[in-house]
Amino acid sequence: MLGLFGKKSASLLGIDISSTSVKLLELSRSGDRYKVESYGVEPLPPSAVVEKNIVDPEAVGDAIAKVVAKSRSGSKLAAVAVAGSAVITKTIQMASGMSDQEMESQISVEADQYIPYPLDEVAIDFEVVGESAQNPEMVDVLLAACRKENVEMREDALEIGGLAAKVVDVEAYAMERAFGLLASQLALDADTPVVAVVDIGATMTTLSVMVDGKTIYTREQLFGGKQLTEEIQRRYGLSVEEAGLAKKQGGLPDDYQQEVLAPFKEAAVLQVSRALQFFFSSSQYNEVDCVVLAGGTASVAGIAEQVQDKVGTPTFIANPFADMAISSKVNASALSNDSPSLMIACGLALRSFD
Repeated sequence: MLGLFGKKSASLLGIDISSTSVKLLELSRSGDRYKVESYGVEPLPPSAVVEKNIVDPEAVGDAIAKVVAKSRSGSKLAAVAVAGSAVITKTIQMASGMSDQEMESQISVEADQYIPYPLDEVAIDFEVVGESAQNPEMVDVLLAACRKENVEMREDALEIGGLAAKVVDVEAYAMERAFGLLASQLALDADTPVVAVVDIGATMTTLSVMVDGKTIYTREQLFGGKQLTEEIQRRYGLSVEEAGLAKKQGGLPDDYQQEVLAPFKEAAVLQVSRALQFFFSSSQYNEVDCVVLAGGTASVAGIAEQVQDKVGTPTFIANPFADMAISSKVNASALSNDSPSLMIACGLALRSFD
């Protein structure tokens, strides 16, 4: 079976392949303190990845090779993730005395009950979650399956980039793992805090709702920072690369703030509000204790304050590295700027310590 929950042996590079870039992060740990050993971000050519599906593994592999070289990491093993929307998860009950091999055999025989695709097209993995609440003689087993091509495209791209896939994870689980680093920063009073993590990426916005640190809800919608980049391109006659750089570094004409950035921020705030309304209407909850903004768009100045005003809930920018040491070879200010967009890469790098 494929290692969707894979086992680790050495230091793993967290490699997050998004629609516009490849992000790399490597962590070490001393006692209970983590250290950022290496990190890098490398842009991808347009259309190499479309809505989290790799279309051009060669281009992605080239970007991986570049970001590894830039990061000066010596590790050759990687943890990578597939999008939550590409994965079917189901919790099933199995007899508690079974070995992993016996479970694997039984799941292989019975998988067609749970998976709506031909089994030869699917990669399956499982993890024992704990004793079943319904029956103490059974255990809850989390079953995860996704199309093999989603996994193989990522493995191929890593191989082209000079790395080997040790772990293939699911983005939602990587986000949950990284969120564990934020809990102490949020200082929430509730016994079982309900936190909305909104990851506004380049093309996709993903809402993950955590209750007591565990994901209970995820939803993806098409909206992202690419819309701002495209508007900068259109209005100021710039290339994709120039617009992306100007968005990050500034230097745009005086009308940019009011004419381009302000409407985009309003649209982003509306997306966050809408995502939360969807969650409230489909769950027992009608409020969250706080909102955490992740993804590249979270770095846009003032956006957290606008979200807080709109939804009436304390809103924070994700920074999983706030309590970490940082290696001298890492550019600390660049890491700080990119930190909201490195949540998934961070969650993947944490697989080194499973």
